[in-house]
Amino acid sequence: MEPLPNSRTEPDGSATIRVLSYNIRSMRDDTDALARVIRSCAPDLVLIQEAPRFFRWRKKLARLAHAADLVMVTGGATTTGPAILSNLRATVERTEDVLLPPTPGLHRRGLATAVVRFGGARLGVISCHLSLDKDERDAQGGMLLDRLAAMGVTHTVVGGDVNERPEGPTFRRLAGNLQDCHTAARWGGTDTWTSADPYQRIDAVFVTQGVEVLGCGVPLGAPGVTEADLRAATDHLPVLAALKIPAR
Repeated sequence: MEPLPNSRTEPDGSATIRVLSYNIRSMRDDTDALARVIRSCAPDLVLIQEAPRFFRWRKKLARLAHAADLVMVTGGATTTGPAILSNLRATVERTEDVLLPPTPGLHRRGLATAVVRFGGARLGVISCHLSLDKDERDAQGGMLLDRLAAMGVTHTVVGGDVNERPEGPTFRRLAGNLQDCHTAARWGGTDTWTSADPYQRIDAVFVTQGVEVLGCGVPLGAPGVTEADLRAATDHLPVLAALKIPAR
């Protein structure tokens, strides 16, 4: 498997970055393995789902960020799970934690959002974890697209646990409005759940049309990423994308 391009900034201000989307199951598994997987992927941004939400959740998330050579940007309990981490290459312009409307009897969902810059490239960022309920998930897909449009940023990336396969209506709606990065430039593995026996793709990275996708998929066989760590870290496999963001 060819390696993904390394992160870099071009003389024209455009930037190549790596974005990792990862459901970490509230860090209830092997956190050392989790940190090794993240660090080995060398991401500029990590879009997390199921971040810790309860006792000392900030400390737990900060400890993971530190172990992976990253810093916290936003999210966690304040979004009921989604969070964003970054390396020091990113300049954070603003953040906003968004709670989506609750449905009685269902876990409330939220969005971790940020606007960041890499060199001359400006990027809107959203981490999401959509509902297990079909009707609520479909409504949340629309809210996600509305929020993306309201950010006022030309180039955007969304990473998340869609809780639906690509043939599902919400996944198709997102892929119809954005580029599904794994479909745009296949790299690595495809299925993301479960980590022990992957049989379906329910996690994805999406970008707006002006972003060039250089490769995207599950980093199976990537340098430093072992099957043992992927199985031990959490019940999902991560999705890693290399993206070229035009200068604004």
